[in-house]
Amino acid sequence: MTDTDQAATGRRDRKKRQTRAALTAAALRLVAERGLEHVTVEEISEAADVSSRTFFNYFTCKDEALTDDPALDGTPVVARLATAPQEVPALQAVRLALDEAVDTMQVDRELWRLRLAVIAQNPALLPRLMAGNIETERAMIAAIAVRLGVDPDHGHPALVTAVAGATFRTAMLRWAAGDDSRPLRDFVDEAFAAVAAGLPDPPHPS
Repeated sequence: MTDTDQAATGRRDRKKRQTRAALTAAALRLVAERGLEHVTVEEISEAADVSSRTFFNYFTCKDEALTDDPALDGTPVVARLATAPQEVPALQAVRLALDEAVDTMQVDRELWRLRLAVIAQNPALLPRLMAGNIETERAMIAAIAVRLGVDPDHGHPALVTAVAGATFRTAMLRWAAGDDSRPLRDFVDEAFAAVAAGLPDPPHPS
């Protein structure tokens, strides 16, 4: 591929990312304003200045535009998990594998705050958000089992995966609702450290 071809491909990919982001932002904003049942694909497309046909090049339905995000792609997380130093405990290895997703979400903080608010207002979206994680969780269980030298059916890899997922979601919700001065990384590190320490109770207020 020539330099000119590479530049053209880069421009096309950048344009696709921008269009997808515009559709997601429009969908979230309109649903936050009007409610899930009062927003159509046509209105989302118009707000993003594209056609409905273009919308369906990126998403299969309105709900997918609200819940899907590149930061939720588990492929890089599983790949990083597989290459984490062997001496690192499994839970900490998962934490390290989440670094890229944490940084991506931090950049898009306002979008994520809006997304989580929309999901809170429309609980029917939650199963779709969670369903996208099933394959990632299976792959993480397999990767952790390899790290530990146990069978994937052993309970520990599944437990680590479930605990890590709950820990990350808790940190993400606190970050989205909290003050702007603290980055997501702080909340994630704090939550994983608490779990690794055995979840000691916080000091009782005096």
